[in-house]
Amino acid sequence: MRGPGVPVELVGSGPSQVTSWTGVAAEHPFGLHTLPYGAFTAAVDSQPHVGVAVGDAILDLTTATRDLLPEHAALFRHGNLDALLAAGRQTWTLIRETLTRWLTDDQHTDALAPLLLPATDVTMQLPFTVADYVDCYSCEQHATNVGQIFRPGQRSLPLNWRHLPVGYHGRAGTVVVSGTPVTRPSCQRRGPEGTVTFGPSTALDFEAEIGFVVGTPSALGRPVPLTDFADHVFGLCLVNDWSARDIQAWESVPLGPLLGKSFATSISPWVVPLDALGTARIRPPVRDPHPLPYLDDAVTEPWGLDITLEVRLNGQLISRPPFAGMYWTAPQQLAHLTSNGACLRTGDLFASGTVSGAAPEQRGCLLELSWNGSAPLTLADGSTRSFLADGDEVSITATAPGPQGTGIGLGEVRGRISPALVDAAPRG
Repeated sequence: MRGPGVPVELVGSGPSQVTSWTGVAAEHPFGLHTLPYGAFTAAVDSQPHVGVAVGDAILDLTTATRDLLPEHAALFRHGNLDALLAAGRQTWTLIRETLTRWLTDDQHTDALAPLLLPATDVTMQLPFTVADYVDCYSCEQHATNVGQIFRPGQRSLPLNWRHLPVGYHGRAGTVVVSGTPVTRPSCQRRGPEGTVTFGPSTALDFEAEIGFVVGTPSALGRPVPLTDFADHVFGLCLVNDWSARDIQAWESVPLGPLLGKSFATSISPWVVPLDALGTARIRPPVRDPHPLPYLDDAVTEPWGLDITLEVRLNGQLISRPPFAGMYWTAPQQLAHLTSNGACLRTGDLFASGTVSGAAPEQRGCLLELSWNGSAPLTLADGSTRSFLADGDEVSITATAPGPQGTGIGLGEVRGRISPALVDAAPRG
């Protein structure tokens, strides 16, 4: 049994350090050990294409497979990852191996070099069609901080929290790709003096999270066990689950978040395959009480992940949340959300919930960083923030350890706050 924080070796997790005719450095976050997938449009062609990031360039996989791998070209023909996600693990592994061979064998240089486009010359699109969206609440430090903020002197964690991965079902239609402006939501809220009004949120927040993208669906009525996680989940992306804390606080009793969350959720344009993260796997923290059998990963290879996120507000680094300390892992989240027989669909997205660490500079949202406004965050220009102001831009990036001392990059999810569109309640 491995102790907490000890890496887990994964056989066949992807290439070690290899050289490429493209000249991409082995230590580049998007080197050959990463090879994330996304969708893009270029100035010369308005139709979306599937691409693979190779250093600072993007390989046009839609065109490359049409010419060099016609038997699998249909996976990329429609310009998003939907068909690839549905194809299943055997195909995912085959395509990744093919890409590695193409990029390391000089005989493919003439055919592929013209298909490597500068990343700065394309526009990234939503990489896949989001089917369902579930957001979990799996970080003990975040959940504890929230409990201390809103229930001082009382039990910090709800009674059920250490027994199951808490979550809520979100709105798939408002998941947007990085760079999409986020309009400040307006809704009903209750002020400190008890007056209920309708208007723009005054407590808009970000949440730094990791998202997991489902590929292979499951049958209705058949729970997905922990051991089948890698057969269903294709890869990871970054998530910013924007939250209007004042709207959320007023509406959440008794059924939980709705309009305080559903206005926008931003994801990174790149999906990093699970196969790239073998060297990032670690054992998660000890669970107490011991999980019920369907959540018990003590007898399986654990899926804690050593990922470090960085959050920037208007370009200034304000937090470095560590994903390694997450109490509930992604396989446990997946096992729980299907334990009642709910089925998976290709394109389902489930997120970790806010990632926070023990130190103040590791907190993954402004609610914690400013302690709900009682200790505003001071920025480099002298301004302060309890919550987000119009015009603020939040950027979240993340890295994980790669093979032979390299790093795996998860890209960036970015969003800027636009002013609210309405200041009063809509009328019929």
